[in-house]
Amino acid sequence: MSTENNTITIVDTTLRDGMSSVSHQFTPQNVADIARGLDRAGVSTIEVAHGIGLGASSIQYGFAAATDPDYVRAAVDAVEDADIAALYVPGIATLAELQKAIDAGITTVRVAVHCTEADCGQQPVEWAKEQGLTVMTFLMMSHKLDPEPLAEQAAKLDSYGADVVYVVDSAGAMVPRHAGDRVAALRQAITADIGFHAHNNLGVGIANALTAAENGATFIDGSLRGLGASAGNAQTEVLAAAFERAGWDTGVDLFPLIDTAEHIVAPLMKEPQIVDETALVLGYAGVYSTFFHPTKRAAKKFGVPARDILMELGRRGVIGGQEDMIIDVASELAGRTYETPAPAGV
Repeated sequence: MSTENNTITIVDTTLRDGMSSVSHQFTPQNVADIARGLDRAGVSTIEVAHGIGLGASSIQYGFAAATDPDYVRAAVDAVEDADIAALYVPGIATLAELQKAIDAGITTVRVAVHCTEADCGQQPVEWAKEQGLTVMTFLMMSHKLDPEPLAEQAAKLDSYGADVVYVVDSAGAMVPRHAGDRVAALRQAITADIGFHAHNNLGVGIANALTAAENGATFIDGSLRGLGASAGNAQTEVLAAAFERAGWDTGVDLFPLIDTAEHIVAPLMKEPQIVDETALVLGYAGVYSTFFHPTKRAAKKFGVPARDILMELGRRGVIGGQEDMIIDVASELAGRTYETPAPAGV
């Protein structure tokens, strides 16, 4: 892909990141119905699995309604043209689980590592390439690194053979300048394609995606109705419309996307995907999006405002995988609050 001809690829994550909005309870039939609609709209890559990725169905992350291979098979059987992808997080997924997803029909894997730990992706990236998969890689919590050191981490993933390296705003903490600067730095440092994954905690997910594309990103993630952890993702159908209005070719048909969002996804939603207080403060504090529900539960249990928990978590610089810190912080804050905002990390 090249920005010279104003072409981008929209990747849909409704059936993976969007799982967080429904407590990972989409059924295989739900997956098939949504995947079929996305395929008919021309979406070329559809991500499927538990919301945290392969192998995450557990008491810690929440049990899914079906297994990852069941979800993958449902999507594969429903589409005619789209590639089916799955998310692999080292330390949560194993290569054995990735092999099961391959056997079920995925042709793309998205390997996600913390933005300072690209070396953790070497084994799964190289192994997946040996299996013939397209490999997309995620630098999660990309707001925590300045553009140049982030590009250095991206160069490692590029050297392992990644086809795409994503700048991932896991906390929804970026504004357009942050997104553009990071993508531009990667464009100077790597030969792989660049992707951008937005969360909408500050209400600028679409603007961040547009700015990322203007600076060299050629893969843009979204989810129907914006489904996703905390405030959700950039909304796929809105991305398609906004990029078309801005003169980009997405290869996607808008109205089939809208129909799928309105008539298939919307009835499955437990509540509207909005930027509420907790989601907003999560983005402001630069805290990982999956901390959203556990923080609300801890706030209720300990009688401490969720905003105080999140601000302290942001001050401590917590990352994905440190959810146990939510209880530690909530218990420490019980009976006292913080009035000074924590830095957002950008």
